[in-house]
Amino acid sequence: MRVVGTIWLMVVMLGAAATASAQSRPLVTEDPETVGPGQILLEGGVDYAKEAFYPASGLQGTLWRFGTFGLSFGVSSIAEIQLDGGVRNTLSITNRFAAPLDSMLDIAGDSTSDVEDVVVGAKVRFLSEGVRRPSMAVRFSTRLPNAGNESGLGLDTTDFHIGLAGAKTIQSVRVVGNLGLGILGDPERGDRQNDVITYGVSLARAVASGVEVVAEFNGRANTRSGVPPIATESRSVMRVGSRITRGPVRLDGALLFGITERDPTWGISTGFTWVFNAFRVQ
Repeated sequence: MRVVGTIWLMVVMLGAAATASAQSRPLVTEDPETVGPGQILLEGGVDYAKEAFYPASGLQGTLWRFGTFGLSFGVSSIAEIQLDGGVRNTLSITNRFAAPLDSMLDIAGDSTSDVEDVVVGAKVRFLSEGVRRPSMAVRFSTRLPNAGNESGLGLDTTDFHIGLAGAKTIQSVRVVGNLGLGILGDPERGDRQNDVITYGVSLARAVASGVEVVAEFNGRANTRSGVPPIATESRSVMRVGSRITRGPVRLDGALLFGITERDPTWGISTGFTWVFNAFRVQ
């Protein structure tokens, strides 16, 4: 029912007309277009998720992500360096259950908080968009273990992702697709990993000057036969929202709908994007 209802909402919201721009918040599907040379793209926001699930630490509850941020540095006309993370994640615990890492928890009371893992990556566009061809880029990133498993919000593992991003503007709609590979560490065993397929599809359409409606389906699929290592299972989230652009600043908001049993049931994301000239590329 979650999927059917959200797809219907996507169709209704994207039924209007006009011109689409490149992807950014509140979407997470990566557009192959890069920020201009010498420019910095700064994103910030707040997220809310109902019934967030942490299978490795045995926690479930309401999650607030405060001060989520993204930084993209345009180092050339085709490449950018990216840094993403969050200042503080706070989980109001509503349920505890037996889990592999629950003995490591150091939590007083019915809530826990920690920083968010930082993701460092880069994107290189190798094909520009033409009349009949999409633009294409390769992106790779590493997630660092900044959040500790003592809080229940971290895994103390390092993950690596690599993938392709493609996009094409078709009449009034911007269509973006991602497909890649994720190598996820096993939080129970340091000598084991799980490979997952990562994917994403997003749409954006303008309905007025500086106003867009956006939607996406983004997640990962486990490739291992049998039961995957804890916290590396399949996950997927659908987002439906809008963006308002005024000059170099864009405001956004979206509803989030979890698809699998491991995802939050629903959530809200809101924030901003600001692009500015910061340095000169020689």
